[in-house]
Amino acid sequence: MKPTIKYPIIVEGKYDKIKLDSLVCANVITTGGFAIFNGDERLKLIKKLAKDSKVILLTDSDGAGHLIRSHIKTALSPEQIINLYIPQVGGKEKRKREASKEGFLGVEGTDSKKILELLAPYLEGANEKPRGEISKVDFYKYGLSGTNNASKRREELLKKLDLPVNMSPNAMLSAINILYSKEEFEKIMEQ
Repeated sequence: MKPTIKYPIIVEGKYDKIKLDSLVCANVITTGGFAIFNGDERLKLIKKLAKDSKVILLTDSDGAGHLIRSHIKTALSPEQIINLYIPQVGGKEKRKREASKEGFLGVEGTDSKKILELLAPYLEGANEKPRGEISKVDFYKYGLSGTNNASKRREELLKKLDLPVNMSPNAMLSAINILYSKEEFEKIMEQ
């Protein structure tokens, strides 16, 4: 029996939806890729879903996924969004003849175990980790901001945490707050 996710999940395309439908019971909505920029219908649906519940935003870790994620984030308040990020792994989806423009696997090509790991805190009955405990002050404390080599340290940490290296510092902070408690983050930084 597939686990049930308590929040709607927003993905880019139909193959991402097929992948998630094979792994979990959830309300999975597609943006239609860049079609989300061409009309109000999909964005209206996402806004309606987020009105009474949070939504999980799970886009590819490439430039297109970043643009789609940013567009949706402008339409919703931060409290309505759970930003989850797949690792930035090079490769090609099985159904495609060649790799994507940037050469990274999308949601559909990401390891099923990794996707389930990302979604685990949002299963029906699961206790969500405390969020928002890690601050910009913590980033400064560990040299992830405010220093000459902060961008390099952030990139190294993103690679270590299996997160996309093209994340902005604010997106990185948001993702780390979702994935780790403050104690877990401090342990990672002390290693």
